[in-house]
Amino acid sequence: MKSRKVNLSSSLQHQSPAPSVDRLSGLLAHFRVQASLFHSGLLCGTNTFDAIPGRAFLHVLRRGSMQVRHPAMQGVEPVLALNEPSLLLYTRPLAHVFVNPPEEGSDFTCATLDFDGGERNPFVAALPPVVWVPLREVAGLQPALDLLFAETEKMHCGSRLIANRLFEVVLIQLLRWILDHPHKVGVSRGLILGLADARLAKTLVALHQSPGKPWSLASMAQTAAMSRSAFAAAFRQVTGMTPAAYLADWRLTLACTMIRDKRPLKLIAMELEFSSASSLSRAFSQRFGMSPRQWAQMQSAPAVFMSGY
Repeated sequence: MKSRKVNLSSSLQHQSPAPSVDRLSGLLAHFRVQASLFHSGLLCGTNTFDAIPGRAFLHVLRRGSMQVRHPAMQGVEPVLALNEPSLLLYTRPLAHVFVNPPEEGSDFTCATLDFDGGERNPFVAALPPVVWVPLREVAGLQPALDLLFAETEKMHCGSRLIANRLFEVVLIQLLRWILDHPHKVGVSRGLILGLADARLAKTLVALHQSPGKPWSLASMAQTAAMSRSAFAAAFRQVTGMTPAAYLADWRLTLACTMIRDKRPLKLIAMELEFSSASSLSRAFSQRFGMSPRQWAQMQSAPAVFMSGY
């Protein structure tokens, strides 16, 4: 899946009307995202950002123009030319280089992002490695950006903390926009496209909010107001998974966060509708190739970071 700029000239693919349910809160309640401001102002010359395990980025280009260069790899544009105010979201570790005209520079505000769950985070798994969107495309974004720039231009007591929270607001607004325009950022299948579908979104939101409910294909289809056969076919076509496989994967993804938080396996099993702790352990081992205990030990091991920006 390639990173790409929004193509304003292309005709939009057919989409269902925007769902009336809250598609973000349930996911963000389980998988938080924390932002940390690290730069505000001009960036001149060449600036390199290394691929550090667990590190994502959100860059806001306020004015100016520049090139962004990436290493040669499948699914990523090697060179992006930014010629207008833009958002650049890096959802996972990816080295990138900013090349700016030295005589002009570019006015930037940048934050690192910590996606809870790492590569198991639903947004990290569902989005391209790079998302590039002009600021003018995201309706309602400007007030948050005005506050963000005001806090970063003149430091006051608590400015960094406020800027971090405002970056998170900008990210949520961007995610909201992506849910309404998945094809514009290159999403053609998976969770994001499912949440963009008015019928499937109702079921996906319900699964996210109540993972421990004894869901059946019939109850999932009923939530979407569809027949079982039509729901199963649409769900698989849009997300690339069967409803049962998605539910099982979602429960195990939540189990990872609970195990990391040192919750007892027996209580996790009860909360996520597994018949027993041993049943959860078997499903976990089949999915991840290791037991919950082994997985927890890996998470508590000291992280090894690369040097970089």
